[in-house]
Amino acid sequence: MIFRLPESSTEVVKSKRNGLFVVTIACLAIFVVMVCLLILADIFYLMHWGVGLKKLGQILSSPQVLDCLRRSFVTSIIALLLILMTAVPVGYALSRYRFFGHSIINTFIDMPIVLPPVVLGISLLAFFGSPLGHWIKVGLQHYGISLVSSLGIVMCQYIVSVSYCIRAVKASFDNVDRRLEHAALTLGCSQFQTFRWVTIPLARNGLIAGGIMAWARAIGVFGPLMVFVGTGSRVQVMPTNMWLELNVGNIETALVVALITMTIASIALVVAHFLAPGRKWS
Repeated sequence: MIFRLPESSTEVVKSKRNGLFVVTIACLAIFVVMVCLLILADIFYLMHWGVGLKKLGQILSSPQVLDCLRRSFVTSIIALLLILMTAVPVGYALSRYRFFGHSIINTFIDMPIVLPPVVLGISLLAFFGSPLGHWIKVGLQHYGISLVSSLGIVMCQYIVSVSYCIRAVKASFDNVDRRLEHAALTLGCSQFQTFRWVTIPLARNGLIAGGIMAWARAIGVFGPLMVFVGTGSRVQVMPTNMWLELNVGNIETALVVALITMTIASIALVVAHFLAPGRKWS
């Protein structure tokens, strides 16, 4: 049997119109419609219960919601800085070096991704109940710092989100042409200079995309916060605020905060996909 490649763009287009093309595009369309329906259901629910622009403005301007928004943004930005400080060197090491136990280390890197978030919260509780963790907690308390505060929120956001950023950063470094790094080294640059002036600029878009993805994940963390920090008024962020509003029957407020969260996540994902290496904006 002789296989012939399409000789013209018309043949290429026609070759796409087969059963596999129809099935895969149909599945894609169904999934997109399903997500859109969930978002529209939130909007229609608010409209059905008479939540107009005036009521929406009152909810958004309420001190409790504003405080949750502010705390979510502040803590997630701090967590993002810590995530990048970890993800860039770790992602580079995983991308460039091969060493004993590489696959085992990869398992530990991916563990926060696959574990239920509540498990991470329980693990934080267990750690600060251990001798080492208790010593750290006492040291913090000596300076008037409590774990049931913004510090605890940042810790939860960090531990849940850092693995996503490490994976994105590693993929970005993997896509950098190593011949350019070797050229810089032959021209007299040190390893650090090559990393700073060649590798980082070439991987920049991927690093930014990974940071945005990690930030979007951090701002939506819920499970570990419930276990490790709680839901007190001084430690409420958007996810815990939604949960509390639902518990007291204020579903309208919960939906408004949910729509804010979805809007933030959507914008972050659009920017991340636009910047991700190997992707075209279309």
